[in-house]
Amino acid sequence: MDGLALLRPPSLRPGDTVGIIAPASNIQREAFLAGCETFRRMGYNPVFDEAIMEQDLYFAGSAERRLDELHNMFLRDDVRAIVCARGGYGANYLVDKIDIAMIRAHPKIFVGYSDITTLLTLLLDEASLVVFHGPMAAKDFAISDGVDAPSWQGALGGSPSWSADTGGVRSLVTGAAQGLFYGGCLPMLVATLGTRHEIHTEGTILFLEDVGSKPYQIDRMLMQLHQAGKLARVLGIVFGEMNDCVQHPQQGYTLEEVVLRIVGNLGIPVAFGLRSGHVARANITLPLGVPASLVVSDSQTELRFLEPSTTA
Repeated sequence: MDGLALLRPPSLRPGDTVGIIAPASNIQREAFLAGCETFRRMGYNPVFDEAIMEQDLYFAGSAERRLDELHNMFLRDDVRAIVCARGGYGANYLVDKIDIAMIRAHPKIFVGYSDITTLLTLLLDEASLVVFHGPMAAKDFAISDGVDAPSWQGALGGSPSWSADTGGVRSLVTGAAQGLFYGGCLPMLVATLGTRHEIHTEGTILFLEDVGSKPYQIDRMLMQLHQAGKLARVLGIVFGEMNDCVQHPQQGYTLEEVVLRIVGNLGIPVAFGLRSGHVARANITLPLGVPASLVVSDSQTELRFLEPSTTA
């Protein structure tokens, strides 16, 4: 994390103001407003710039608008947390111009997934700011049972130690590890390779998730990480639900078999099916950058975060 001291943002409390931004694809007004209403029911005050509804091709307005929106939310004294409206595509247009020094001077909770992985890893690696892979305003907050409440509170509320819901998570390789939790959407992680914002996976428990990619595409991305040396010093791997990652309904193999060809002989624990990111329900919030413990046995998996990810 560039040798900087790790920054834990202030915790989120009932009554706090949540800033919503759209740093990537354009958003649908109905879903966005439904998400805002959910925040209000949860006791928060959602705020946003009216320009968030702009559209430029498939983006939520120009790159300049989206960058200014992100910077302004970090600068606003009344905003306690920043939650992205959706992913899609476009966050990579912002990375070279983000004011890292300003963000370090105004650390805040920052939440998103999918294309937002690009911003999560950037803020963690270059600003040394703990960030959160979790539900988004016009996606998970806009639907019934879209947000996992215990992990939202555990991650953002300053819990000193807590465990993620690993019900349904399957064991691929047994073992135990401790390391910094890191990762996000697999294609976004791979897309950083060869850029000056390349991901740093050494000493991590690596979380990898995706949706709709065919097994051979998952294979190719994992092989690219492997050949780039990004799996060599990883201490454990947790895959997401990986929904709709099939070749065809009658394929004679599982995605688990495919990924094990690349990660099965690394000598580290591997689990599959954690409900964060592109999920069917109840999106789990995962802090990135804090120490975690992963224990994978034949019968169950435990993922425990060992330190608070926010401050009082």
